[in-house]
Amino acid sequence: MSLRLGDKAPNFKADTSIGVIDFYEFLGESWGVLFSHPADYTPVCTTELGRTAALKDEFEKRNVKVAALSVDSAASHREWIKDINETQNVEVEFPIIADENREIAEAYDMIHPNASLTATVRSLFIIAPDKTIKLIITYPASTGRNFQEILRVIDSLQLTANYSVATPADWKAGEDVVITPAVKDEDIAAKFPKGYTRVKPYLRLTPQPDK
Repeated sequence: MSLRLGDKAPNFKADTSIGVIDFYEFLGESWGVLFSHPADYTPVCTTELGRTAALKDEFEKRNVKVAALSVDSAASHREWIKDINETQNVEVEFPIIADENREIAEAYDMIHPNASLTATVRSLFIIAPDKTIKLIITYPASTGRNFQEILRVIDSLQLTANYSVATPADWKAGEDVVITPAVKDEDIAAKFPKGYTRVKPYLRLTPQPDK
């Protein structure tokens, strides 16, 4: 059965480019991003892992730990990292998980038979500190991921976890947010002292409350 939003992310112990990790212990109390790539030494994946490494500070300031995965070996990962560091001008420090027996890929439904019987598709999971899955995105093998979108979603998830708001289309950190329908008009002043704009009874905007 495939994973859905709100499900617990399966835990696992596996060898990685930085040694054996227990996934839950690796995450600790942090948010997590787990993403798979079809194979080592592939061009799009090389750019993706390079981009992830370049965004290290952005992930750290959001208290996010990142881990990648493919069905290749940890030894292969370590050799490939040399190429990534050289060609993308970065230092890959996050773990790349080895999944040669495909147990993790199966647990996370990362192998889609219509795309490939053996390789993982470009799946990405955002995992909250309570180990529940908050986002699942799957890209085709030919399309590299947009990591600015991933950071945007993390910003939204972390904001909406703490306030009674949702984020509108194309929202970016610092912009107005939507007050959720569960908040009554008479309770808005106490919850949102910055004020609000009532566009429709069901559409009420307020400045981002944590800025």
